[in-house]
Amino acid sequence: MKTSPRAQSATSLPQAPRDDAGSRLVKYMVMMGIRFACFGAMFLVTPYGWYTFVFAAGAIFLPYLAVVVANVGQDAATVDAVNPERMIEAAPSAPVSPSAEAPTVIRIAETARLEQPRDDRS
Repeated sequence: MKTSPRAQSATSLPQAPRDDAGSRLVKYMVMMGIRFACFGAMFLVTPYGWYTFVFAAGAIFLPYLAVVVANVGQDAATVDAVNPERMIEAAPSAPVSPSAEAPTVIRIAETARLEQPRDDRS
């Protein structure tokens, strides 16, 4: 038996969907926390100046960025799996006899027994 020089690694499997959704939720919540802080800082930090517009931009544009970042899942870093068919060596070809060229037909027939409904109400 010949072993393949490059077997597929279990570490090349993608992240579980539950873990992927959890990490995306954490990213979204962190960005929304920063947005909330920007919104509060926009009103609380005085005297108002150029940084007030930076806080306002953060409060306005961070929801869009948070949704975009949260929707980018595991697909961004997809690892290609090894095709298992490439690892299987072809069987040596044997001479084909003329009778072997005809297709083999397997017919399966089922018989159904119809049972009479029982009246258990009596």
